[in-house]
Amino acid sequence: MVDEEFSQKVYLTEEALEAQKKELNRLKTEGRQKVAEDIKLARGFGDLSENAEYDEAKKEQARIEGEIIRLEKLIKEAFVIDEASLTNDVVNIGSFVKVYDYDLDCEDEYQLVGSTDVDPDNNKVSYESPIGAALMHKKEGETVEVEIPDGVIEFKILKIYR
Repeated sequence: MVDEEFSQKVYLTEEALEAQKKELNRLKTEGRQKVAEDIKLARGFGDLSENAEYDEAKKEQARIEGEIIRLEKLIKEAFVIDEASLTNDVVNIGSFVKVYDYDLDCEDEYQLVGSTDVDPDNNKVSYESPIGAALMHKKEGETVEVEIPDGVIEFKILKIYR
């Protein structure tokens, strides 16, 4: 289970926060401009009640505005992790964790990240995910069990680093 403290906030690295700000800016400028042009163009097709292009442009406008609201809230409420203040004594957000997977009889590596930085292809897992939550605040040498849809997997933490 994820600590109550962590489930209430959105934790981001400085890099992730900057990426969210860039996306917000892109949506407010390019995104809004393009959808406004699409709506203007679609209006030129005539009767709005039977105008599929107009309907699609309005849906896209609503999607963009919803995403702008979500990003503004995320940026406002984000807690920026001071990675310099974190140690390698325990697994934390931003940590790289080398583990031994008993089920697969191999070593694997994960990086714990905030929910906006998740990238399964590069083993970046959210601290809120089953694997991330199981690893959070654990030390080298500890064994953790992770409940996943297929059952339970067991890891031994071999190394924690940044």
